[in-house]
Amino acid sequence: MARLNLRGVKKRFKSTEVLHGIDLDIGDREFVVFVGPSGCGKSTLLRLIAGLDPISEGEFMLNGRRMNEVHPSQRGIAMVFQSYALYPHMDVYENMAFGARLMGLSKTEVEARIAQTARMLQLEPLLKRRPRELSGGQRQRVAIGRALVRKPEVFLLDEPLSNLDAALRSEVRLEIARLHREIGGTMIYVTHDQVEAMTLADRIVVMNAGRIEQVGSPRELYETPANLFVATFIGSPKMAVISAERTGNALAVAGATVPLARLPAGDGSLRIGIRPDAIRLQRTPTEGSIPATVVYTEYLGENAFVYARLVDGTLVGIRTTPNDLYEPDASVGLLLDNDAIHFFSAQDGRRLPA
Repeated sequence: MARLNLRGVKKRFKSTEVLHGIDLDIGDREFVVFVGPSGCGKSTLLRLIAGLDPISEGEFMLNGRRMNEVHPSQRGIAMVFQSYALYPHMDVYENMAFGARLMGLSKTEVEARIAQTARMLQLEPLLKRRPRELSGGQRQRVAIGRALVRKPEVFLLDEPLSNLDAALRSEVRLEIARLHREIGGTMIYVTHDQVEAMTLADRIVVMNAGRIEQVGSPRELYETPANLFVATFIGSPKMAVISAERTGNALAVAGATVPLARLPAGDGSLRIGIRPDAIRLQRTPTEGSIPATVVYTEYLGENAFVYARLVDGTLVGIRTTPNDLYEPDASVGLLLDNDAIHFFSAQDGRRLPA
């Protein structure tokens, strides 16, 4: 059982504050993913939880016990690093056994744990190989296995797939999801890849500039982003954001007047967010559609995306079918799905109810 609570956690490096008061609760057996752009503080927060860096201010609790001053080896937390961090002179067995021996376990217990972990991760044929004799995916499985052998209460994974090619990332991602189901531990996973976040997480923590922007399930973040940052960070292709003016029951958008049945209260400027699924293309613009010019098309097999530029310069992605061909520079019209439009404040970017 592992419940984590962070209250007002800050981190400073000399005079520079990089985490600005983090408040977060993580439940037992949850799979939580920290996601955000480079430099947002997600790996720093993970290191504070692991005890690798001291907390400057605030409190970290594990199962109701304050952890701020507890040594990393005594926290019951294991960490898998981006760089694997395997000992090159040791074979797979010795790499997995090293941490378990430091815990003072008997030889019999160490052997039993390694046998169980190697079977789970399909490492049994590799136990006598050294890291240089392994592929990237195999090395990552060994790094995960070394953490599993310790049987920690909490697993921390810091961008563990970033060094792998696309095929291996998919394979190891499925392995991590399966492991979480089998061992049932609390896992905290750091990534800048939103696909990993959306496919693995029970809840996602979106971070930006040392602060938490929103916490929620993948569906909540995709369908009801709290602000423009979350809206444009979650989703691929990303949400298009267009400046608009409300006039009665219509919006003035990029040279067109679009009547809408669903609008936020009040008049004046706002910003609307449109995902690729919420737009329908017209080869000939009609009244109520937004005029645009095709820039290019991405063909992805079962899907295709047309990118079109509006008169105000905004580039918009539209999902279409692979058989729909649009030439560059063609004039088209964009029809918006009223029920799928997201509304945001033009002043601070917060979500507006409609």
